[in-house]
Order: sequence, then C-alpha cells, then structure tokens
Amino acid sequence: MMKRCLASFTVLLLMTPILTVSVFSQIELLEFDEDDGLEPEITFKREIERPPAPLKIAKPKKLEAEDLIHSGDIVDVDVLGSVEYDWRGEITPEGFLSGINFLEKSIFAACRTEDSLAKEIAAGYSGLLNNPSVVVKILDKSKRPLSTLYGAVDQPQRFKLKRKVFLNELIILSGGLTERASGEIRILRQPNANCVLDGGSNSPEPALGSEGRTELVSARKESELKVINLTVSDLLKGKKGSNPQVLYGDVINVLTAQPIYVFGAVENPTKIAIRKGLTVSRAIDSAGGLTKDANPGEITIFRRRDRDTELIEVDMKMIKSGDEIDIELVPFDVIQVGGRLRNDNKTPPIVRFGYDERKEISRLPLRVID
Repeated sequence: MMKRCLASFTVLLLMTPILTVSVFSQIELLEFDEDDGLEPEITFKREIERPPAPLKIAKPKKLEAEDLIHSGDIVDVDVLGSVEYDWRGEITPEGFLSGINFLEKSIFAACRTEDSLAKEIAAGYSGLLNNPSVVVKILDKSKRPLSTLYGAVDQPQRFKLKRKVFLNELIILSGGLTERASGEIRILRQPNANCVLDGGSNSPEPALGSEGRTELVSARKESELKVINLTVSDLLKGKKGSNPQVLYGDVINVLTAQPIYVFGAVENPTKIAIRKGLTVSRAIDSAGGLTKDANPGEITIFRRRDRDTELIEVDMKMIKSGDEIDIELVPFDVIQVGGRLRNDNKTPPIVRFGYDERKEISRLPLRVID
C-alpha cells in the first residue's frame, strides 16, 4: 500500500560577519511501499537573504551668516535644571545680552552661534552652579532690517529676508528693469546690520563645513556704511562679483538715467534718458530730427552750473562737416532748436523735476522671501 508522507523543518545557520544565511528546507513528497524498508529521500532548498543597504547619513548644514545671532533678535537662554537662571530677551543694538540673570559681566552675542554663546554663559555660571548645562536658541528674527529695491525696476518693493537671496533674484521678483535704467546699480550696505563670515585661523569657534569636516569660521559686524557699485552689463554677463548676496538692510538703487530735454524745431520734442556718449546730434535724431523750418545754425544748449545757466551755441552744419565738435551732453541739459519762422529767445526754459522716490521707500509694498 502506498502512503504519502510530508515532513518539514527549518535549519537556521549561524550569522557570519560577511553574510547572513537562512536555510529553509522541506522534504519532497515521495511515494514508497512500507514493506520496501526504504527511507524517504530528503532534498534541501536554499534561499539567501541579502544584507540591508547601508544607511545614508545626511551632510551637516553649512554655517551661514543668517544663522548667527543678530542685533534685535529675541534669544532664549535655558539653564537645564535651574529655572531661576533662565533668561529671554532682545539683543541690544550694540550686540549684547541685556540684563541676563546673575552675571555681572556683559556678554557680547552679535554674530555668534547659539552653541558659542551657550558655552560662554555656562562658563559665567560655573562659579554659581556645578557643571551647568546651557542651551541657547534664537526665537525671533523678525526685527532684522528690511532690504529695499527701488529705482528703474517695474515694481519697487521692500523685502523681509528669511533665506539666502542674490541680487538677480530680487530684480526678477520686482518685474525686471525698465527702459529708464541707466545701466548702473548702487547698493548701500548699512552698518551694524549684518554678520560677515571670514574663514581663517583666528576664528573663535569651529563650525561644520558642507563636507562634514571641521573648518574655522569667524564672524564680524560691518561697522561702517559700505557702497557697492555694479553695472547691469556685468550682471547680465555673469561676471564674478556682479551678483552679490543681498543682506539685511541693503538699500539697492537701480539708477535711473538722468534726463535731457529737446524742444523747438524738432519733429518730436521730448525728454530723453541720457546715456554715456549721448551727443547733440544723437539727441536731435532721437527727437525725430529737424523740421523743415529748422535753422541748423541756431541751436542752443542750456546747461546748469550750480545756480547759474550756461548757454552753449551749436551749429549742426559745422558738426556734420567736422569743423565743430559734437558736444557730449550732461544730465539736465536742455536743447533748443531754432526755426526760421520762430522767434525763439535765449531764456532758459522751466523744467519741473519729479519727486525724490527715496522719500517713498517706507510706503513700498513688503514681500517675504522664505
């Protein structure tokens, strides 16, 4: 009589440093006659478990200037296990902790990391507490100065910076440059508003770099007003140094080209944004050229000289023949073209200038960069 037999077991082999192996074995189904005296044949099936993939360790964040403590920040000082020594307050404009409990010596906090400040506070408390542990955290950065972009951009505005941002990004966010742009950009960097990182051996504390290694980083405050002059052409070409990081309190002025005025016997009397190398003949061409009744020999430039006005007589025929210099214009020059049928006088015209847009900065819309 034939019988069917099924038996199963699991054999777990020892783990080795190289590979973990689990052997799962099952006896195959065999048909046999119990009178044959035969033993069932056993066959092993082996499955190998692969080792888990190695864990990826995230690289530490590189220290940035905006991560440091700034004047005006609200800082929390937590002395673990000692509530009476805890402190919370604002960093003074001079950069100090104001009125921290039980410390006679003033502690300078501006442009330092949270860990560095915690170590100095712990050292100050070591005479009062046994091995004090201190944790410092920046709670509020909202009082850091706003940055401003105005001038020859489509949408002048103020910015609250919450991350690193560069000049070209703010120009794009402001709608780009207008036709009034002179090609120059001026940045006024406010004193005591920012921290500047300088790598060097004189660093007061180590910081982790982008590769996870320890590098020396020192920080300082800009103590003087700094003027940075840039050009639009360098920015568009991607020239090194032409696209700086925008810092807290930066006032960026995309300079507007100053005007000159052309009127009289020209086709389109107009105001023209001055460019480098703009001459009398080019300005008249920009105004549509001379009319039929224009007198090319009676062209007057009214040029401001402090409180006086200088009159410069120009003859277009002499300029075209090369016998007279094509005078280069300066901002606010007024060109009057005389006509044969006109009775033009030599009295300087009255030109009304627009308001100073710098006075309107406080009214500009605010945008958060995060």
